[in-house]
Amino acid sequence: MESFTLTRRDMAHLLLAMEGRSDLQPLAVLQDAWRRTHSHLARSGSTMPTFLYTEVTPVLDKIIKGKHSAAFSLQEIVSLGQLVEYSHVSLASMQNWVKRDFKEFLGAPKIGKKYSVNQAAILLIVEDLKSCLDFESIRQLFYILFQQPEDDTDDLIQPVDLYAAYSTLFEELDANGDQLLDVTGAGYAKDNGNSATGQKRQEAATEELLVQAADQYTCRLQHLTPNQCEAVRNTLLVAAVSVQNSYFLSMARRYVNATLFLDFQG
Repeated sequence: MESFTLTRRDMAHLLLAMEGRSDLQPLAVLQDAWRRTHSHLARSGSTMPTFLYTEVTPVLDKIIKGKHSAAFSLQEIVSLGQLVEYSHVSLASMQNWVKRDFKEFLGAPKIGKKYSVNQAAILLIVEDLKSCLDFESIRQLFYILFQQPEDDTDDLIQPVDLYAAYSTLFEELDANGDQLLDVTGAGYAKDNGNSATGQKRQEAATEELLVQAADQYTCRLQHLTPNQCEAVRNTLLVAAVSVQNSYFLSMARRYVNATLFLDFQG
């Protein structure tokens, strides 16, 4: 069966919709995401047969039927995370994050025995950032962004807004959807044969592109000081790079698995 796959921006929109902070209903977010990836089927009139063979997980089933609130069990957060393209979420990992590695930022479930949208977003952010950073570095960033973990009112930015911001930033900089940032190459290396200079120009262009895009977002956060804005901007940049790195890690895993499974030793 085909898997139901969402981009990170789709997931962010879904979480915001479930919290009532979107013009769209959660079902509409899922419908838009599915139609976008199956636009070729709409023209041929074969959307119904295709969706019939699309795997609908229990948490998706609840959302489709309008029976899900903005509160999640840990298993539901894992199920949502597994819908995100190029992610490798596991229940065991998230249990460790909740109980040990990021306990101070997550705390106990905030809605009865279930986790809030922001708590779910923190787990999804950790999943992305760990492709580039160690856990201690992630915790240090979280202390800067979320201040006192037990007090949500002092956050520089809410976790779900951070998740939405960097996922949107990445997709806007990857307009052709090839999972690579659309940086206009300097082309200098080919012109003069100086590959080192060309590489430096390419690196500078990539960094400048990310900084400018992140600045466009943080300039709207007028309640923050300049230093706080810079902290949010830098985190957006790191997170966007982590998203791209997740694609390369996923590709590497696929090739390792294929090599081991096909057993080329003979």
